Amino acid sequence: MKELKLIGRHVRRYWLQYVLGIAALALVDLMNVYIPQFTGEITDGLKAGAIDMDGVWRLVGLIVLLGGGMALGRLGWRYFLFGTSLSIQKDMQREMFAHLETLSLRYFNEHKTGDLMAHFTNDLQAVRMLMGPTIITAFDATVMLVMVLGKMIFYVDMRLTLVAVIPLLLIMYGDYFYGKIMHRKFFAKQRAFSDLTDQVQEAVSGIRVIKAFVQERKELAAFAKINRFNQDKNMDVARTQAFYMPLLDMIIGVSGLLTLLYGGYLTIAGEITLGQFEAFNLYIAMLVWPMMAAGECITFISQGMASLKRIYTIMSEQPDIVDGPEARSAEGLRGEIDLDGLTFSYPGHEESPALKDISVHIAQGGTLAVLGRTGSGKSTLANLLLRMYNTKRNMIRIDGRSLYEIPLSVLRRDIAYVPQDSFLFSDTLENNIAFGAEARDLEAVQQAARDACIHDNIMDFPENYQTMVGERGVTLSGGQKQRSAIARALLKNAPILILDDALSAVDTDTEEQILHNLRQNRAGRTTIIIAHRISTIQHADHILVLDDGRAAEYGTHEELMALNGIYKGIHDKQQLEKQLHEEGGKAS
Repeated sequence: MKELKLIGRHVRRYWLQYVLGIAALALVDLMNVYIPQFTGEITDGLKAGAIDMDGVWRLVGLIVLLGGGMALGRLGWRYFLFGTSLSIQKDMQREMFAHLETLSLRYFNEHKTGDLMAHFTNDLQAVRMLMGPTIITAFDATVMLVMVLGKMIFYVDMRLTLVAVIPLLLIMYGDYFYGKIMHRKFFAKQRAFSDLTDQVQEAVSGIRVIKAFVQERKELAAFAKINRFNQDKNMDVARTQAFYMPLLDMIIGVSGLLTLLYGGYLTIAGEITLGQFEAFNLYIAMLVWPMMAAGECITFISQGMASLKRIYTIMSEQPDIVDGPEARSAEGLRGEIDLDGLTFSYPGHEESPALKDISVHIAQGGTLAVLGRTGSGKSTLANLLLRMYNTKRNMIRIDGRSLYEIPLSVLRRDIAYVPQDSFLFSDTLENNIAFGAEARDLEAVQQAARDACIHDNIMDFPENYQTMVGERGVTLSGGQKQRSAIARALLKNAPILILDDALSAVDTDTEEQILHNLRQNRAGRTTIIIAHRISTIQHADHILVLDDGRAAEYGTHEELMALNGIYKGIHDKQQLEKQLHEEGGKAS
C-alpha cells in the first residue's frame, strides 16, 4: 500500500533498534516456554521418586534464572521498540509540520485548523501504536504461538494439541472480518474527532464574538451535537471491541474444556504423564496471550492504517506555488514593479475575476497608494505581489523579471508585508517585532518600534519589550497590534514594503507621524500603501483607485481630485465625516 511508504523510511532509519528489540523479545519468549517443561519435570520426578531435593532446587534455580533473564529481556525490548515508536512519532510530526509550511494558501483556505490539529494528535498517536505495540504484539504472539505449539506437540502429545487448537482456528477466521469492520469504524471515529477539535478551536478563537452577541447557549448546543456525534462514533468502536473480546474468551474457554476432558483421559490411560498434563495446561494458558493479542493486533493495525491513510492525504498534497525551472538565483530585489494587464480569479471563481486588466508601473523607491471600496481587489493585489497565488506569466514583473524567474525565498525575503489581520504570536513583544529579522538586536527592535510609534506604549508596560502579548496579541489594542506589526515589517528593512490597510486602527495624529517616518527612513525603497482613508495615501507618488477589480482612476492626489470622479467623491465624504466629528466633539 502506498501509505506504508510514509513509515517505511523510518523503519529503515531505525532498523538496528528494531532488530535489537525483536531479538530481546524472541529471547524472552524462548525462556518463557521452558518454565512449564521444568515444572512438569519436577512433578514427574517427585511422583516417580526419580529426583531428590537437590534436583528440585536445581530446576527451581533454573526457573528463577529464566525469570530474571526474562525481566532483563522485557526491559530491553520495551526500551528499543517503544522508544523507537516514539522517535518515529516525533520525526513524523516534524515532517508533517515542515510539509504544511510548504503548502499554498489554497490548502489552508480549504481545510480547517481543528482537522489539521487532529492529525497531529490522534492520528499520529495511532501510527505510534502501529509502529510500537503492534509490532511487539504481532511478533510476540507469532513467536510464542510457534514455540508453545512446538512444545505441546513434541513434549506432550500431538493428538491433544490438535483437540486444543482446532477451536482456536475459529479466531483466525473471525480476525479477518473484525479487521475490516474496525478499519471502517475507526476512520469514521477519527473524522468525528477532527470535527470536534475544529469546533472547539473555532469557538475558543471566537469567544469574544460569542460573548458579545450572547450566543453561549447556541454554541453550547452546537458543541453538544457534534460532541454527541463524536461519542457515537467512539461507541461504535467500543461496541465492536466489546463484542469481539468476550468471543475470544469463549473460544479459549472451549479449548481449555476440551483439553481438560481429553487430557485427563490420556493421563488416566497412561498415555501421557501427570507432569506432561500439568505442563500442557500451562501451555494452554500461555496460548491465551497470542489469541488475545491477535484481536489487539488487528485493532491496532486497523486504527493505525486508517490514521496513516489520513496522514498520507496531507503528505501527498503538493504546493501550488513552487520555484519553476526558470527561477534563477538573485542577490536581491531593487524594487521596480510592473503590472501588465494583471487579471486574476480565485480558484473556483473563474467567472468573476478579482482583478481585471491592471497595468501600473512603480519606479524603484516610489510610493504607490491603492484605494478602493471593500472587495475591490486591494488585498488580492498584495497577495499576488507576494506570489501567494499564481498569475499568468509576465503579468507581474519586478526589476524587469517575471515573478516566476525570482526564487520564492528571494521574493518573500525582500518584501516586507503588513496584512490586514495584524497577527501576533503568543510571545514577547521583542520576539514578535524581531520575527522576520536576521539579527536579534534589541536596539534595532526599539528603533523600529519608535518608527512605528509603539515604543512609548511598550515602555509603559510592566515588562517593557518582554511583555507577553497572549494568543494572537489578545492583550493589545487593535492600534497597538497594527503598530507592532508595522515595526516588525520596518525592522526587516526590505526593498519593498506593502502595508495592507495597516493604519486603519490608529488615530490620525499617529498615522501622520508613522507616514512621516516612512518617508524619511525608506528613501530609495519602494512602498505600496493600501488604505481606505485619503489622509493615509494623499502624499503617495501615484494613487491607484480600484473599483470592482478594475483600475478606475490613476494619478497623483491633485490629478485625481481634478477628475471629479470616485477618488474625489471618497475625499469629500471623508472630509464631511471629519467635519461632523469635530463639530460633535465641540458640542459635547
